[in-house]
Amino acid sequence: MKTLLQGIFLVMLLASCVISHEKKEETSKTDMDTVVEKSNPDYNPEAKLKALEIELSTPSAPVANYVNAVRTGNLIFLAGKGPLQSNGEYITGKVGEDLSIEEGYYAARVTAINQLSVLKAELGDLSKVKRIVKVLGMVNAAPDFTDHPKVINGYSDLMVQVFGEKGKHARAAVGMGSLPTNIAVEIEMIVEVE
Repeated sequence: MKTLLQGIFLVMLLASCVISHEKKEETSKTDMDTVVEKSNPDYNPEAKLKALEIELSTPSAPVANYVNAVRTGNLIFLAGKGPLQSNGEYITGKVGEDLSIEEGYYAARVTAINQLSVLKAELGDLSKVKRIVKVLGMVNAAPDFTDHPKVINGYSDLMVQVFGEKGKHARAAVGMGSLPTNIAVEIEMIVEVE
């Protein structure tokens, strides 16, 4: 009986040591993430935009019964936007038929600027962005076009230029038979914020 009780005590002691060690590792990882975030004094997305000579505009109003962005907790879900240029015209056409990959890339970059405008309007300060989490890029593509990722790189590349490592994200780049008003791309994203 004494041996049995000693055995149970030993198992409980080992279990508490393992749990304590796991909690310590969790805390250390969280502390390290905080240190990494706070140790980067160069994190200034708005200065990066200025260096890239990109000016954000007032986001266009939704044309139907939806909103540009919805925040829930520390995530912001941005509605799909297209390549609306500063002259008020969209870049339109099918990539692989009417537009080249390079023109599609440019359309995706313009769309990224439009999404950053929405994000800025929502947050007031882009340095509140903790991470670009997910991007869904839809390309208005000719039926035999297969280079959708090369087009959506125009969006992803700009996110990394502006936010650095925090701009790297999970992504889908897919082809569509058509998009509203024949726009070249439509892109939505999910962002984690402070």
